[in-house]
Amino acid sequence: MTEALKLAKRAMEENEVPIGAILVCNNQIIARSYNQTEKLTDTTAHAEILGITSASEYLGSKFLNHCSMYVTLEPCMMCAGAIKWSRVQRLIIGALDEKEGFLTQYQAARLLHPKTELVHGILANESARLLKEFFLQKRDRPKR
Repeated sequence: MTEALKLAKRAMEENEVPIGAILVCNNQIIARSYNQTEKLTDTTAHAEILGITSASEYLGSKFLNHCSMYVTLEPCMMCAGAIKWSRVQRLIIGALDEKEGFLTQYQAARLLHPKTELVHGILANESARLLKEFFLQKRDRPKR
């Protein structure tokens, strides 16, 4: 999760919502990603989606059933669907997202593939602190 947090900080430096993700297979990081919706002008360019694409390309497979995904914030519904269809073996979440998270907002753990193991709360405070700092900076910026 520490590596995912580094990516979230990079996103923040690029004025993106600070969410980072890594995918691990056989104890090796095979994909690193962070939110790039502003940079790519693409509402689907979430850290999880970009990570899945990168990992699938690396492995040459649409299925990631031997991979773990570490993501700093609870995925949204779109990302949870992508995680399901790519069959990620294990999903490790930092902070929960009370506004848009697929678990807390929609109570939809069943969105994941039945074999996906779910873990949350790993470095949650650090992940949440980064997000709060980002949005406080956004509010404090003078409007033009």
